[in-house]
Amino acid sequence: MSKKILIVSGDFAEDYELMVPFQALQAMGYEVDAVCPDKKAGDVLATAIHDFEGHQTYTEKPGHNFTLNADFATARAEDYAGLLIPGGRAPEYLRLNEDVLSLVRDFHAAGKPIAAICHGAQLLAPAGVLEGRKVSAYPACAPEVRLAKGEYADIPLDVALTDGNLVTAPAWPAHPAWLKQFAALLEK
Repeated sequence: MSKKILIVSGDFAEDYELMVPFQALQAMGYEVDAVCPDKKAGDVLATAIHDFEGHQTYTEKPGHNFTLNADFATARAEDYAGLLIPGGRAPEYLRLNEDVLSLVRDFHAAGKPIAAICHGAQLLAPAGVLEGRKVSAYPACAPEVRLAKGEYADIPLDVALTDGNLVTAPAWPAHPAWLKQFAALLEK
């Protein structure tokens, strides 16, 4: 199986949910391509740092700039072992892009592992891949999971869940469990 992973993101992805998996998967020996619609290798994404500071929702601060290393226009599911979708605000507008939704559907139809964290469910729902699946996401995304006929799993922020080819988690504190489960699917 291919040792290549595709990360599809956009501006204002959650900093940790983009950068940590990008680096961790490389450390595990995977070649990782990070892409964004309408951008090419060398273009930069702005990220945001979301934190849990006791308010009703997370806080947001500017994150690091992230340089893309591949072109969205040439990304094809058949060239990759799996797909990773970071959270943050990026999925909110990526879900409006039919090319992104088609790419997610292609990975899903091929049965390839898809890892989505936090607001990543906002991309899985309109792609139509949640029906009958038990998934987690940031709690504010629970209605979207349910509207997509998925079962929302209300799990602790540091836990991940695998259902078939989907590995999901509520937020970046779940990185160890989420990436471990994603890697296990990639090695099957």
